[in-house]
Amino acid sequence: MELLMKNRVMLFTALTFTMASCEKSVDLLPEPADPRFKQSREWTDKKSFSEITVQSDDYSVLFLADSHSGTTDNLESVFEIATESGASAVCIAGDLTDGDVKDYKVFAEALPGEDEIPTFVTPGNHDLWSENGWNEFFSWFGPSSYYFTVRTPDATDMYIALDSGSGTLGVEQLEWLENILKDKRTSCRHCIVFTHNNFLRFRHSLISNPLVEELNVLFNLFTVYNVEMLIAGHDHEHDAVMFGITNYLIAGSISDEDPDACYLQVGINKGKLSYEFREMN
Repeated sequence: MELLMKNRVMLFTALTFTMASCEKSVDLLPEPADPRFKQSREWTDKKSFSEITVQSDDYSVLFLADSHSGTTDNLESVFEIATESGASAVCIAGDLTDGDVKDYKVFAEALPGEDEIPTFVTPGNHDLWSENGWNEFFSWFGPSSYYFTVRTPDATDMYIALDSGSGTLGVEQLEWLENILKDKRTSCRHCIVFTHNNFLRFRHSLISNPLVEELNVLFNLFTVYNVEMLIAGHDHEHDAVMFGITNYLIAGSISDEDPDACYLQVGINKGKLSYEFREMN
């Protein structure tokens, strides 16, 4: 059964890219997910995973997406808010840039130092779409899929970054996710996944509709291992949908050009998980 699922996912991935190459409006496609995943694993194997230790059982993590950086006023404002509010980390769910080489540097320079607030990113389609996009992302920000934990005096919570920037997670990333959940989930109180693609999106576009076979695997994993939140970007409008036991949240857009720019605050209070969308004023 496992081999059959692998073959199906690989077949559907190949078909997706074959059909996509026939679309006249597309000049360049990002490389498949498996090569990016391999580079991410090689990078993280050389380093220990990140663990954030907080002194209180109550803490917050801010999630944002789609800064499409050419300018970074909203992005820098969110980091100021994170610092002033005592947030434990900031997670960014893709489309950091519009794919221009200069934008990677602009975005990187807007990030706080490692000693200020931990920041975790994963790519979106725009970050990968330009020529050499993945190499630019990787050279500036490192891996696209990984996990980190937040350890409180009473418990440990796990946050998993998935790379869905090219519309498919790929066989190897799915296997890694399953192994992480199998090995680590029972020792963690809460489990939150963040990625760029909205897995429940119904409007079709080239990189926005995940493969049905992958979704079947994901939904099953989320149910078996009690993944409580999947936080995504891409759609530029905040939203929340409960499907099965998982809350699927769209963080909205933090772009300076978005009149309704917002971000998502996830909080742990007395052990309970909650969220709130916050608009930029």
